[in-house]
Amino acid sequence: MPSAGSLERLAQVTEDLPPPGPGEARVRVEAIGLNFADVFASLGLYSATPPGAFVPGLECAGIVEALGPPRAGGEAAGTAVALGDRVMVLTRFGGYATALNADTRYLVPIPSDWTMAQGAAYLVQALTAWYGLVHLGALAPGQVVLIHSAAGGVGLRAVAMARASGASVIGTVGHADKVPVLEGHGLARGQVIVRDAARFAAQLDAALAAIGAPGFDLVFDALAGPFFLPALVRLAPEGRHVLYGAADFMPSGARPNWLRLAWQYPRRPRLDPMKLIDKNRSVMGFNLIWLFEHAERLPASAAAALALSPTPAHIGARFPFEEMPRALRALQGGRTTGKVVVEV
Repeated sequence: MPSAGSLERLAQVTEDLPPPGPGEARVRVEAIGLNFADVFASLGLYSATPPGAFVPGLECAGIVEALGPPRAGGEAAGTAVALGDRVMVLTRFGGYATALNADTRYLVPIPSDWTMAQGAAYLVQALTAWYGLVHLGALAPGQVVLIHSAAGGVGLRAVAMARASGASVIGTVGHADKVPVLEGHGLARGQVIVRDAARFAAQLDAALAAIGAPGFDLVFDALAGPFFLPALVRLAPEGRHVLYGAADFMPSGARPNWLRLAWQYPRRPRLDPMKLIDKNRSVMGFNLIWLFEHAERLPASAAAALALSPTPAHIGARFPFEEMPRALRALQGGRTTGKVVVEV
């Protein structure tokens, strides 16, 4: 198992797991969903990473092949599962494996008409979008939402949830070849911005003018960097800027470029709290892994996400298990759309 700091040797073949403990199920993994947090963790840039050697991976899907005894002490019960069930699995690291023992509170049955890959591609993206847009962002019908990285896994799910909620959506992408993906998910060309840092403010103004809106009610942001402040200052009164990532800090290579990061970090966007009060705006940040500390909330949160957006994920790339490092490099490169999935 690797220590943080490299994109190599990332997965483990699990042959001799201990029996599942109380309230646990053993899952034979058939597909693994990749996330940007995995890249940051593998490079040693993610604060929630376990110390020392660890196996990355926050989600996977597979078959329940063993069950532990009932949970003791009257703790909250988990999802009711049986041997042979197909399940989506949330993991606080350790998902890059061929089998694992998981707390049943982190298991969600896969809809019968979904593939394993679609199951592995759903939970983290859907929970991130639901938690940021609905739980924190208080999304409501008729509001105007700016969604960054809208052609990515979280972005596409956020677009679907925002549209299902009756909101108007403007999405941003980093490359023009991603525009057709968003058009295929219901956005008109005028609702998609191919980001240009030098003229991003003008791009936002043009997009708002195209839909006749004076400002954004909600910004859903995984970028930060030079795109943060132009969106923030275009929030309408009572607008919310929800930040859940900082892709602008993503290294381009297999190891961190510490000089580049040292140059970027002091230049990160700064906020004046008095201006937030004056303009009646809010800035919120969250890390989905926080929910892992509140396992009792996960079943209801997953059910709410599925109810709002029940369609399977768009899978943009698939890799075999033995090519895990190549799959992560593809995700890191920023040219994929939807979800990157590794199949075991």
